[in-house]
Amino acid sequence: MPAPFRQRLIDLRRAALFAAMASLIAANSAAAHDFWVQPQAYWVKPQAETTVTLQVGHGPFRQRSPIPLHRITRFMAVAPDRGVIDLRANLHLGAKTEDGAFRFRAPGAYVIVFKTDDHAQSFLPAIRFNDYLNFEGLTLALEQRKRTHQMDADGSENYSRVAKSIVQVGPPVPASQSRITEPLGLPLEIVPEANPYSEPRPPTLPVCVIFEGRRLAGALIMLTNLEHDAAPVEMHRTDRAGRARFKMPTNGYWLLNVVWTKPQPMSRDTDFETTFSSLSFGFPSSRP
Repeated sequence: MPAPFRQRLIDLRRAALFAAMASLIAANSAAAHDFWVQPQAYWVKPQAETTVTLQVGHGPFRQRSPIPLHRITRFMAVAPDRGVIDLRANLHLGAKTEDGAFRFRAPGAYVIVFKTDDHAQSFLPAIRFNDYLNFEGLTLALEQRKRTHQMDADGSENYSRVAKSIVQVGPPVPASQSRITEPLGLPLEIVPEANPYSEPRPPTLPVCVIFEGRRLAGALIMLTNLEHDAAPVEMHRTDRAGRARFKMPTNGYWLLNVVWTKPQPMSRDTDFETTFSSLSFGFPSSRP
């Protein structure tokens, strides 16, 4: 089969899989929604107030997240000098056009960090839970369900969300951008190993996934163009070193997301403890 036709077939299969998952999500508000922090702009001027929204879902199911304030345990920014700026007081969830705002004084690259507790729960019929595990690439959970003869049993999980967003204040300055490529100690974290805002921009975007302090092999990472978000444009599993590599985007708004889960103790109310993690970044139409 010629390469262009083979790639087209792969793209169609991916789109069909994503559409099937979106349909499942619409029928039942499962945890499988992708979640991210969406700044009004990823490149801003110093001292300029910039609003943010908390986004969930893709395509026709994309919406502002209805998450309540009491579930948000962290909303902060890591500054270029490694200082931490608490942004939680800047949240005003459910406002007409935004969920919060920030204003950064010094130039440089800032990483906005969002984290929730793990008190949310999801319960799904067996076939939907298995489809969800397949879609998110949670093979270890599927293997456990097969090994324990639970494939026909309803599935359940507690889940939390982690989101990072890279915001550039003023023009890029190499000395002020190191935090972009450093882990921040989150439960599940996508760490870019090349700075997407560097100049010249590298041709590829290598990333590493860290779960509970260790590099995670076998995790499925998806890259989505947030301006055309009906289906991801690339999907890769991390290698033994927890790494994957994507083609470097050059314009627009972008989202990387990954999900991982582990079995719960028998004493818990649900079967698995799941973390959804995202990293968003974007490029300006004109430099601030």
